Amino acid sequence: MTLVDWLGALGVFQILLAYVLNLAKKVTTSDWFFLLLNTIGASMACSASILLEYWPFIILEGVWAFTSLISVIQKIRLKK
Repeated sequence: MTLVDWLGALGVFQILLAYVLNLAKKVTTSDWFFLLLNTIGASMACSASILLEYWPFIILEGVWAFTSLISVIQKIRLKK
């Protein structure tokens, strides 16, 4: 596996881990852990897609990372 493969695989793993933990009721969608797994994971997967120049997943993971980041920012603002 190349570095790009590892980057994408780790990113997708983080997204899926957040999803599975949420289904198992171990985390909620508003928990920091869930939000950060999604934000970092989608960013990593998007980065790998950019390096591969694979536009469908650049768009998918880019939107996923952006919306997750918005949730993180909103949570920070609510805390203040």
